[in-house]
Amino acid sequence: MKSNNPVFARTEEFNRASTNAYGNQTYPGGSSVQGSSDPSTWGTGTPTDERSGGRMTIDSVVQATGISLAVVMVTAAITWWFIGDVAAGNGFVNEDNYQRAIALMTIGSLGAFGLSMVNSFKRVVSPPLVLLFAAVEGVALGALSKFFESYAGAGVVTGAVVGTFAAFAGTLAAYKIFNIQVGQKFRIFVVAAMFGMVGLGLLSFVLSMFGVTTGLFGFGTLGLVMAVVGLVLGIFMLILDFDYVENGIAAGLPERESWRAAFGLTVSLVWIYTNLLRILAIFSQD
Repeated sequence: MKSNNPVFARTEEFNRASTNAYGNQTYPGGSSVQGSSDPSTWGTGTPTDERSGGRMTIDSVVQATGISLAVVMVTAAITWWFIGDVAAGNGFVNEDNYQRAIALMTIGSLGAFGLSMVNSFKRVVSPPLVLLFAAVEGVALGALSKFFESYAGAGVVTGAVVGTFAAFAGTLAAYKIFNIQVGQKFRIFVVAAMFGMVGLGLLSFVLSMFGVTTGLFGFGTLGLVMAVVGLVLGIFMLILDFDYVENGIAAGLPERESWRAAFGLTVSLVWIYTNLLRILAIFSQD
C-alpha cells in the first residue's frame, strides 16, 4: 500500500508491502490486513519491536499530536502577548503593533511553509523538526489571530478555535461510524487540491508585493468562496490523516512514525482553523 499523501509517502516501512499466499497485504512486523479495519480496533498498547524499540499505537499518536498542538498554542499565546493591542479604540489602529503583527505573521508563515516542506519530504521523520515547525506555526497563528481580532473582534478567534475542535471531533466520528474508505483517486484529488491552494496563496502573496490584489484570500465574496473550499479541503485532509493512522497501526510501523502522523494532523487542524477564522471574520463585517 503506497500513500499519495506527500506527508506520508516518504515512509519506507509503510510503502514496503508485499502480498501473502492468501492475497492479503503483509507489512513489517508480520501483520496482515485485508481492506481497512474498524478504528474501534486500533491498538492502544505499547508492543515492542526489536528493530525499532516500539510500534506505533493510537496512544503514541495521541501523545505526539498533543505535544505538537501544545507547542503551537504556547508559541501562539506568547506571540499574541508580545504584539500587544492592535486596535487603539475609536476606529484607530496602533501602527507599531499592527506592523509587528504583519511582520511576525509573514516571517512565521514563510518559516512554517519551509519546515512543512522539509517534514513532508523527509524520508525519516524527525521529532525535533516537527516541534520546530509547530513553534514557528504558532508564531504565525498568534500574529494572524491578533490581526483578525483587530479586524473583526475577539469573538472570531474563540469561534474559530471551538469550530476547529468541533470539526476534528465530527470528522473522526463520521470516519468511524460510516467506516469511510479512502481510495486512490480521493488521495490524489486531496493532495492535488492542497498543493493548488498553497500555490494560489504563494502567487497572491507575490502579486501583493507589487500592489496587485487578487481577492482570493480577502474578505469579499471570492475570499469567502475560497475559505469555504479551504475548509472542506481541510476536512478531507483529516480523513487522509485518520486513514494513515489506521493503516500505519495495522502495518506495525515504528513508534517514531507517530510524529509523522502528529505533523499531518497539526497541519490539517491549522488549515481548518485559518479558514474558519476567515469565514467568521467575513460574516462579522457590518
